[in-house]
Amino acid sequence: MLPASIDQTLALLEAQQYFADRETATVLYLALRMQRPLFLEGEPGVGKTALAQAIAATLGTRLLRLQCYEGLDASSALYEWDYPRQIMALRLAEARGERPEAQSLYHDDFLLKRPLLEALLPDPAAPGVPRVLLIDEIDRADEPFEAFLLEVLSEYQVSIPEIGTLRAERPPLILVTSNRTREVHDALKRRCLYQWMGYPSRERELQIVAARAPEAATALQHRVVSVIHRLRTLDLYKAPGIAEAIDWARALAALGTTELDPQSVRDTLGVLLKYQDDLARVDGPTIAELLAAPEPAR
Repeated sequence: MLPASIDQTLALLEAQQYFADRETATVLYLALRMQRPLFLEGEPGVGKTALAQAIAATLGTRLLRLQCYEGLDASSALYEWDYPRQIMALRLAEARGERPEAQSLYHDDFLLKRPLLEALLPDPAAPGVPRVLLIDEIDRADEPFEAFLLEVLSEYQVSIPEIGTLRAERPPLILVTSNRTREVHDALKRRCLYQWMGYPSRERELQIVAARAPEAATALQHRVVSVIHRLRTLDLYKAPGIAEAIDWARALAALGTTELDPQSVRDTLGVLLKYQDDLARVDGPTIAELLAAPEPAR
């Protein structure tokens, strides 16, 4: 069901173990009510993709995901014709002595639907519910692909030369994410509501870790979140995100760790940091400083 208020949006997301701040819940609620795409920008690992997964689960529909990459084109994102089946149908018709018209080979039976096209069609498993489409990491795609998306984002329709224009009966909820590795064109942003997503507060991240890594002791969860927040103040190439915080708490619990000490941190740094320069930066003295810092009052 669609949330009836911002507070209900927060509650429904929390039921999916996604702990949003009020600003994010507000812009998501508006995107649903105004039937507008939502552009989410922020560092990797702050919960942009997880938000799309949570709202799809809340609405009871399958998440459609288009992962962007350099060289992505319309045939990979929108549709392709099933040429082998078309050729087979043509040969079968010829064997029967028939001469099929060209348009008979261009209909739904031979259409391979990709995420963009599928998002414009009703979900048979969830009638009356908007589809949820995640266009993930648009900053990895080429600029011409951004221009191709404008018709979908503004009109909720696509043009297929052999068939014509297909328009969504019910506009889908489209979430576009960017890690800001390059600037996305203003024309795309203007068609969307916008939300910058930063790292969560200590309190909210503790909620997330407690929900996603319940096997870790409460005291350990607090220490994990505190150390990660201090790590993010260092000059790292890639600071650990929320996913790394959850993984670290789970890894420490799997090792039977109940208290953080320099050895346990050093042994599990590869769960948090994914670049050699960052691993070298967090050396023995740095780990000692991270652990020696006073814990904030609970």
